[in-house]
Amino acid sequence: QAQLMESGGGSVQPGSSLRLSCVASGRFLDNYAMGWFRQAPGKEREFVAGMDWNGDSTYYGDFVSRFTISRDTALKTTYLQKNNLKPEDTAIYYCAACKQFTHSHYYWMQNSEYWGQGTQVTVSS
Repeated sequence: QAQLMESGGGSVQPGSSLRLSCVASGRFLDNYAMGWFRQAPGKEREFVAGMDWNGDSTYYGDFVSRFTISRDTALKTTYLQKNNLKPEDTAIYYCAACKQFTHSHYYWMQNSEYWGQGTQVTVSS
């Protein structure tokens, strides 16, 4: 059974940056695509970004302008660099593993197999 654990969340001021990390353990996930999602208070979970094992990446909507996803396969770690954070970025951020990489955020939402517990990010002044 695979396990994913996120870290790096916290409380920051608008305009700040954070880097989230997601470490995979257990089942072999090196060939899985890894994605980041978030769920804001009172809203549905949404896809943020995903990356394939070979480095291909995809972003949902306008996240690409401020967020960057990356992977270190040797460390089994996926990162989400977030810059110029805004209050509306306040959410629980989750990482997930998906067997197939795709540019369809809908596919990511429906087919991600393994999920972490999430890390809270709060942006306020």
